[in-house]
Amino acid sequence: MARSISGKSRTAGGARTAASDFRPTRDDILRYVTENPDRAGKREIAKAFSLKAGDRVWLKDMLRELQDEGLLAGNRKRLARVGSLPSVSVLEVFGRDEDGILLARPGEWDAAFGEPPVVAIRPSRSGPAPGVGDRVLAKTFAADGGDGPAYTGRIMKVLEKRPDRVIGVFRILADGGYRIEPAQRRQSELIVEREFRNGAEPGDLVEVEQISSGRYGLPRAKVVAVLGSVTSEKAISMIAIHAHEIPYVFPPEALRESEALQQVSLKGREDWRDLPLVTIDPADAKDHDDAVHAMPDPDEANPGGVIATVAIADVAAYVRPGSALDREALKRGNSVYFPDRVVPMLPERISNDLCSLREGEERPALAVRMTFSADGRKLRHSFHRVMMKSAAKLAYTQAQAAIDGNPDKKTSPLLNTVLTPLWNGYAVLKRGREKRQPLDLDLPERKILLKPDGTVDRIVVPERLDAHRLIEEFMIQANVAAAETLEGRKQALVYRVHDAPALAKQETLREFLATIGISLARGAQLKPGQFNQILERVRGADNEELVNEVVLRTQSQAIYSQENLGHFGLNLRRYAHFTSPIRRYADLIVHRALIGALGLGEGGITRGEEERLEETAALISATERRAMAAERETVDRLIAAYLADKVGASFEARVSGVTKAGLFVQLRQFGADGFVPVSSLGGDYYIFDETARALVGERSGEGFQLADRVEVKLVEVAPLAGAMRFEMLSEPKALPGSRRSFHKSKGGARQRARAGQGRKGGRRR
Repeated sequence: MARSISGKSRTAGGARTAASDFRPTRDDILRYVTENPDRAGKREIAKAFSLKAGDRVWLKDMLRELQDEGLLAGNRKRLARVGSLPSVSVLEVFGRDEDGILLARPGEWDAAFGEPPVVAIRPSRSGPAPGVGDRVLAKTFAADGGDGPAYTGRIMKVLEKRPDRVIGVFRILADGGYRIEPAQRRQSELIVEREFRNGAEPGDLVEVEQISSGRYGLPRAKVVAVLGSVTSEKAISMIAIHAHEIPYVFPPEALRESEALQQVSLKGREDWRDLPLVTIDPADAKDHDDAVHAMPDPDEANPGGVIATVAIADVAAYVRPGSALDREALKRGNSVYFPDRVVPMLPERISNDLCSLREGEERPALAVRMTFSADGRKLRHSFHRVMMKSAAKLAYTQAQAAIDGNPDKKTSPLLNTVLTPLWNGYAVLKRGREKRQPLDLDLPERKILLKPDGTVDRIVVPERLDAHRLIEEFMIQANVAAAETLEGRKQALVYRVHDAPALAKQETLREFLATIGISLARGAQLKPGQFNQILERVRGADNEELVNEVVLRTQSQAIYSQENLGHFGLNLRRYAHFTSPIRRYADLIVHRALIGALGLGEGGITRGEEERLEETAALISATERRAMAAERETVDRLIAAYLADKVGASFEARVSGVTKAGLFVQLRQFGADGFVPVSSLGGDYYIFDETARALVGERSGEGFQLADRVEVKLVEVAPLAGAMRFEMLSEPKALPGSRRSFHKSKGGARQRARAGQGRKGGRRR
């Protein structure tokens, strides 16, 4: 039984300052986790309370008990009080209390940690002034108790201002009135008076500001900016850019800095210009930030081993901390890729010129040379600041064709000296990957090809080649080497972390697998290899897609963090992004850290940057999520516009989501999503079975389940919003594993659906 350690000297976190024979109480552990949200793994708790080796089993049981009781959530590397926040968080301001104090919730929240806590924003005289609807970066502090919010927050930076403005298309009605058709879902139409037209013409994509909203009728607005015609080739991505407030115009001072830059010299660098490094990228790539080389290790003590080299564009040589270029790069966080354009993190003078590893041109680089044994174990590595010259710019398909026996004029001279050694090197690295057993999900990606006018031409699924896997594995190993080097030098850095699935999600997966006859033992934290075993069991089976989808949804989201949680998906203990500094600010930070830690010259990380790493990690994690949302919405709008004239047509689809309100379906040919309201499913009471991921007919026991292949009919399209509504054509199937009575008692949805009772406007929400 745990005993109190009262009377002992403690640290601020509740831990003892010296070793003791006493064990901490439950309250001691909970207090420590609350006061140390960023340092609360099993190892840290044991160290904080000076627990001996014999107490580790007791601690593991105690932590499991607290998790079973719902007081803690997480895993052995990171535990948190249910409903707790890290010390720096991205928050969304949602309202005010009766005293006018702003209230906020975390912008991203894992349901496994309970309900999201409310944060009361402290007023500031000199700091940034947020408003309702704003997205902010804040320092959070646990409140002293009482009936108020669990946390208070101090604003560090306003990330996104409240959506006062709306993007839409200007229309003229038959009666001469003006309307705005909004691009955002759930936004009503807006009336524009003649004096507020501001030169807008029918079909113009405009930005409007709401000026009044009465109790009755549509709200009124004024046009504040005309963004171009909605029929222009880049209008669709412009909607997402404005809706997510993605910076896309570089400030004049940043452009002036980039234009004034001069090519760096060889001084202070190793001369690698004779090493035949090559770039291998998509055929349409405009910037090239990584080059690779491999050769057999000449060391007789390492038979069958290889030396793999990865050279990365030296962006830190040009973009210095605190410069206008640096401030803008941090603001953007990353490049954003749309089917019709790229919004780059850095101006083209840098991304497509000075830092692009062009064929036959001298370029500065930060390179890592790694030695592997024949079985794929990395034996050692070293970093070098170099001047290189790319021997060739190759496309993935071009390099693969050469290896497959069809070289062209460019690859033929490189086949024996460059490409074959590269593939031999990949074979060695692949052995190490197979032993490591990273998570192996089969998730094909679609690519939209556009016509010159910006509309959809066709959607393709690019073939996954060994050339892709080769570059991927070389980059992974370079990223690992960067993290290991910085850790070894005790240099602060930003990690790329992917936490293990929360125990609550593992339990949900366990319940689901039981419905399809697969048992998953309770106990220790699952490893990627165990997930792979599950996937292998269903490979080729009817439920393969379903299990892949559920395993994917069990995973946590990868983020940037100053604290190392490891990378679960790759099954790596330490990992940092190093290989794409042209398009990711995280990589630029790692480059600067390496330059500083290894004494590689100018452009190293500054003290100020080190002090702001926690803030930087939160910011770039938020910009990454912003980019993903904008890219996804743009694809939805493009496909919706492409299918606008195909209402009434039928399509093959896959159930991509199940809710009590209906089914989300993804068109197999196009990869776009739409919604099937439960009211259109037929004459039965449909119950939402969360465990089985299904809607199940109460009387028939038949229904629809996640990943089901179905046929649907398109009944409504809203191209500007990227929304599509479908009706189900496929008949429900028997779902013997579903527990229909379970979710009725747990608050599960019971929906009446009658044939022909379709709901107007039932779009995806």
